[in-house]
Amino acid sequence: MRFETKAIHAGLSIGNPSKAIIPPISPSTIFEIDAEGRNDEDLHYTRLGNPNRLQFEHLLATLEEGEAAAAFSSGIAAATAVLQALDPGDHIIIPEDVYAGNRKMVTGIMNRWGLESSFINMTSVETIEEHIKPNTKLIWIETPSNPLMRITDIAAVAELAESRGLKTIVDNTWPSPVNQLPLNLGADLVLHSTSKYFGGHSDILGGAVVAKKQDDFYERITFIQKMGGAVPSPQDCWMLSRSTRTLAYRMRGHNEHAAKVADYLSNHKKVAVVYYPGLESHPGHDIAKKQMSGFGGMISFLVDGDQQESIAVVGRSTLIKRATSLGGVESTWEHRQSSEGEGSVTPLNMIRISIGLEHPDDIIEDLDRALSG
Repeated sequence: MRFETKAIHAGLSIGNPSKAIIPPISPSTIFEIDAEGRNDEDLHYTRLGNPNRLQFEHLLATLEEGEAAAAFSSGIAAATAVLQALDPGDHIIIPEDVYAGNRKMVTGIMNRWGLESSFINMTSVETIEEHIKPNTKLIWIETPSNPLMRITDIAAVAELAESRGLKTIVDNTWPSPVNQLPLNLGADLVLHSTSKYFGGHSDILGGAVVAKKQDDFYERITFIQKMGGAVPSPQDCWMLSRSTRTLAYRMRGHNEHAAKVADYLSNHKKVAVVYYPGLESHPGHDIAKKQMSGFGGMISFLVDGDQQESIAVVGRSTLIKRATSLGGVESTWEHRQSSEGEGSVTPLNMIRISIGLEHPDDIIEDLDRALSG
């Protein structure tokens, strides 16, 4: 069964005894226990399991080609659960330009809890290997990275990690499973902020972890999911399942439009550098081409000017919305360093743009107005 078909049909029958083509929302917080007694596989309390969450988790696992998925109330909740599944004193390797929220979570919460971390440039497998310590347990991959668009060779890092008995997790939020399937490249876990491309309309908050195998480490994550309680509501799970049915077609539009915008920016006199893995000029293009079927809807670029000029460019848009998130049908952009804070390695003249599904010529016209001043 092809991706588009799986996205539309997977999980529809779970917890849906009716003849409804689209499963109903199940808002109940409690479920009746069988007269014969409690069965741990049955639904009892919605924090532990809910029909709509089970539907969405099955859909996620199917699309990422993993054995199981755990849905969370946000991407940061999902990321935190993965690190909480480690032990105090364990060490992780993580990109120096990782999503700023995850960097703050690691340095502000998990390091105080006893987790050790090395933030490094992860474009070189040799560099990653040099940072492995006796207590290293997890290699965190974000490719393309946010916002520098650095590319990490997933298969090579996964092979290295396996040889050392380490786990690998790939944040696949930006590519989505339409463009990249990390579990098939050897990764153990995939992370998503489902608020982004899975939701697709900037109106749902959520996160998820997908596992290649339902092993002990994944069971730790699901224990934290259920007992920590950072789970999505039935309504959010229902909306995410609904939105995911169009994911393949939306991503095709994002891919196509971003390619056109990246080409336009590459030839604009006010743009110094364009970071987009689909461009042959991108230093990670060959690796990206090997592991991605499409290059996504995110672009970063440097304005030929200083920080204030970059902020001014963003301020001059009329169609492209000034917002810090991404993955919606509407185009958004921001002066990225302004929202990242302490520890950011983002250049002061960098703009990050999420290319939406408006007509690409309209996006380019707005960019032209903003860049021309």
